[in-house]
This record gives sequence, structure tokens and C-alpha cells, in this order.
Amino acid sequence: MPDQAGRLAVVTGANSGLGFLTARELARKGAAVLMTARDEGRGERALARIRAELPGAEVMLRRLDLADLDDVAAFAARLIAEGRPVDLLINNAGVMMPPHGLTRQGHETQFGVNHLAHFALTLRLLSLLSAAPGARVVTVSSELHRRGRIHFEDIRGEKAYGRLAFYAQSKLANVLFALELDRRLKAVRLPVLSVLAHPGYSATNLQTSATSGALRLFMRIGNRFLAQNAEQGVLNQLHAATAEGLVGGEFIGPDGFREMRGAPAIVQPLAAATDPVLAARLWRLSEDFAGLTFPSVAEHLR
Repeated sequence: MPDQAGRLAVVTGANSGLGFLTARELARKGAAVLMTARDEGRGERALARIRAELPGAEVMLRRLDLADLDDVAAFAARLIAEGRPVDLLINNAGVMMPPHGLTRQGHETQFGVNHLAHFALTLRLLSLLSAAPGARVVTVSSELHRRGRIHFEDIRGEKAYGRLAFYAQSKLANVLFALELDRRLKAVRLPVLSVLAHPGYSATNLQTSATSGALRLFMRIGNRFLAQNAEQGVLNQLHAATAEGLVGGEFIGPDGFREMRGAPAIVQPLAAATDPVLAARLWRLSEDFAGLTFPSVAEHLR
């Protein structure tokens, strides 16, 4: 990984799992890292672990509740007021297969946290990203995006909700968003790259923290016998964040069997995820939900 000295990275969900490892390794390479966590206690413990391992590293913590778009707006407003350019935004945080629930604004939890909050955060931070030479937005999806479809007719899961189906929807939304963001950034010539990553099947607490019963048991068995470790899985988003030669729009995932494990490589998303018509429809819906529009943001920056 190239030296990251002088760069500021914002990592969502940095208190555990892949987010924690991303924050730690960027800090190890000299980046200033702003870690975010919904639970301040867990975030403080993660911050202390990095500071103990990397004395002198510039790591900070701020609370961010991605289930509340007002909190996302306040978080972004504080960063904008401080004025420091953001070189890396790692849209990492997520929830996986919880029971049906709603965010503070009434959106289905997985769609709201995994996609909509990161959509809003990215658009709100575009001014700071545009001010940093070579800035990147890395959106972390999943191989399970291949099983997803966007339930436009029941986006909140009020008629029929399946944990896996709506998790896959949120991960497909991540891919549609990141690729559409890449198109729009290039169209208005904003100097920011949008890149995707997925960790393959990596053993983290995400698979077991929100699931229950037989599904939790299945996940524990899978983590033990099929998954690669998180240290290997995180290489994909670190590669997406720092590798030289990327031009935007790449999807980085493991190069092994069915992209479950292996070294970082450029992989291909589900064909439907590359459909600009589908992406534009999701983008319009996301703008409506978030109360943000990309053209107005982009015009302000040019």
C-alpha cells in the first residue's frame, strides 16, 4: 500500500470488523483517520486499540448513527465547517439480516443504513472530497448483491420482508450507487474516483451479530470452515482505496473460486448492476428520500 501521509480518511463503522482493520491499516501507513461508530463505547475501545498498537498515529473518533439521516447531515456539516479536505471516504458500515425494522426517517433498516445513509453522506461531503487531489469514495458491497433486486414496489418491506432478500437489495443498491456516482462525477469532471469493493466470504462479527437461531448457527459454521480471515478480506477495500492506476468504476474483490477468497482483483458485478436506467431510477428515489440532488451539489463545486 502506498504511503498515506498527509491524507484524511473517513471510515464508517470503524469500531469492529473490516472497518476497524481499514482504519488501522490506513493509520499504519500514515493517514489521519476519522473513525465513526454508532456506539461510542465500542468506538472508544477500538480507538484505544489502534492508539496502543500505533503510538503517534493520528486517529480520531466521532459518533455517527447511519439509521438517522439528520445525524448524517450534522456529521457532514461539522466536517465542512472544519474545512479539512477528505481524501478517502470508506462507506463500510452495514447491518446484515436483522428482523424487519425502520430507520428514524421510516426507511427499511438495511436499505436505510447500508445504502441511503452512505448515499447522503457521500453527496454531503463532495465539497471536501473535491478539494483533495486524488480523492476516492470506496463503497463496500457484497458478493450477495448478485441475489438482489430493488423492490421499488415495496421498498420499505411492509408487504413482504425477507432478511436475505433485503440485505441483497441493499448490497445491489451499493453497486448501482457507486457506478452511477462514477458516471456523474466523470460527466461533470469532478476530480473524485468512485470505486467498489467486496471482501468475499470473510469471517467477521457482522454475520452473527444480527442474525439469530438456525441462521446464526449456519453463519458460525460457515465462518469457521469456509471463510477467509478478515485480515485477508480487508485487502480488497484497501486496494480500492489506495492502489495506483484505478480510474473509477472498478469493482475490487477476491480472485478465488466464486470470489469467496483470494487476492484483490478487478471483478465483474451482476449485469443488472451496470444498467444505467435502473441506476438512475434508484438515484432519483435516493435523492427524494435524502432531500439532496447531485446536479445542484456539482454545480456549486465547479
